[in-house]
Amino acid sequence: MDYIVRATAANAQIRAFACNTRELVETARVAHNTSPVMTAALGRLLSGGVMMGSMLKGDKDILTLQIQGDGPGKGLTVTADSKGRVKGYALVPDVILPANSVGKLDVAGALGQGILSVIKDLGLKDPYVGQTELQTGEVAEDLTYYFAVSEQVPSCVGLGVLMEKDNTVKQAGGFIVQLMPFAEEAVISRLEENLAQIRSVTSLLDEGKSPEEILELLLQGLDMEILDTMPAQFYCNCSKDRVAKALISLGRRQLQEIIEDGESIELNCHFCNHNYDFDVEELKEIYQLAN
Repeated sequence: MDYIVRATAANAQIRAFACNTRELVETARVAHNTSPVMTAALGRLLSGGVMMGSMLKGDKDILTLQIQGDGPGKGLTVTADSKGRVKGYALVPDVILPANSVGKLDVAGALGQGILSVIKDLGLKDPYVGQTELQTGEVAEDLTYYFAVSEQVPSCVGLGVLMEKDNTVKQAGGFIVQLMPFAEEAVISRLEENLAQIRSVTSLLDEGKSPEEILELLLQGLDMEILDTMPAQFYCNCSKDRVAKALISLGRRQLQEIIEDGESIELNCHFCNHNYDFDVEELKEIYQLAN
């Protein structure tokens, strides 16, 4: 089962998150039929997003992560809430690229150079929007840079997706470790030592390490205290009713034109790739509700 662990260490001078996301990344892969490199790209952003979502305070708070790049993958969008639910899609799900120089899936090559946007809708009049340039296109480093520049929180983000030979998801997950403003030098240097000894997230997951065990390695010698665990899942809140409301917003003139075509229409949810059919009779009912 996928879940997120939240912890603190060194008398709350450090806060940390780790997650196992294999099932939710596999759900996304099946929904969008992503190629291996785009499964890795989307899976990393889903894993980062679900942990960042768990940092939100309010029940209705929503976090959106968007990557827009000039590579063949063009971009990714992920949305998460404070309850461990996340959804997302790749703009071009079927990109095929050769492995990079170290024999790994070339996520940076697929995304290219571009912008990472972090949008937090906290129920205020305007959402918070932070934007940074992509540093590597490998996702984890880009989120690390975002935290440092936009939120002024020194952080280390590790994300990994490992594929099976049949292109299903073998392992997925990651961690975020953050230093609080009052962190002491001794704590910072011990954390840096620990981080220097960590191999890739993918290798830790492949060894069967749980999120708790990953945090123990990261926070060794720093009096780690686990605060809670939370289930994580790929969850889309789309429904035929919600799609019908979107149709209402088209207005009567456009709806009239669709009805006059005399054909049923099919609308697709980007996030979960589910299709919704509306026949002419249903469209006429929607027309009556439109302004």
